[in-house]
Amino acid sequence: MSTVRHDVLAGRRPRPGVVRPSWRDTVRLAADVALLGIVTTAAALPVVTAGAAAAAGSAAMHHFLEYDRWPTPAASWRVFRRSLLPGLAGTAGALLLVLNLLALHRGVVPGGRVLTALTATLMVVAAGYAGLLLAAFGSAPHRGWRAALRQTAAARPAAVAATAGVILVAVVLAVLVHPALMPVLAGCALFALHGMARRGLGVTRRTRSPIRG
Repeated sequence: MSTVRHDVLAGRRPRPGVVRPSWRDTVRLAADVALLGIVTTAAALPVVTAGAAAAAGSAAMHHFLEYDRWPTPAASWRVFRRSLLPGLAGTAGALLLVLNLLALHRGVVPGGRVLTALTATLMVVAAGYAGLLLAAFGSAPHRGWRAALRQTAAARPAAVAATAGVILVAVVLAVLVHPALMPVLAGCALFALHGMARRGLGVTRRTRSPIRG
């Protein structure tokens, strides 16, 4: 099933001679993605660990798509632990932007519609780059955040826009769906980010190295 999954995620038709996945495989994939979303959300509940949880979830998603199995808990814990400080910085930046936008919207901070629109645009662009960074790091966590940052900085504008679109759709759905389904939505968002990266819209490259500490 792994070969077919790679073809589908890359936007290609499955190669001749390769067995197509059955409906059971599709259900299994959906269940696995939902499970990852639940675990990632649970790890992000303290808020300060949200960035590290997303990084570990991204690495686990890449490993699953590559090898058709999940990484070991010890490997995921190493990725989580190494991502605590970078993840905390990212979470703090995101919260700062959200608070700034709310303050502008409520008139607490002067600036009016112009600054509100500029802040919202900045948030969308930042979300696009953050999604690409997450996918880049998840594809090769052993290379570290600096390598992921270099890859993300070289991303095409179309990649940033597409990734921002995925995150915006996820945010809108998070507002509309029942709160109990939000963890499942988180898993779907990670799946979509890595799927786009494999279609050439992002910066992720297929690697043959499993997650290392």
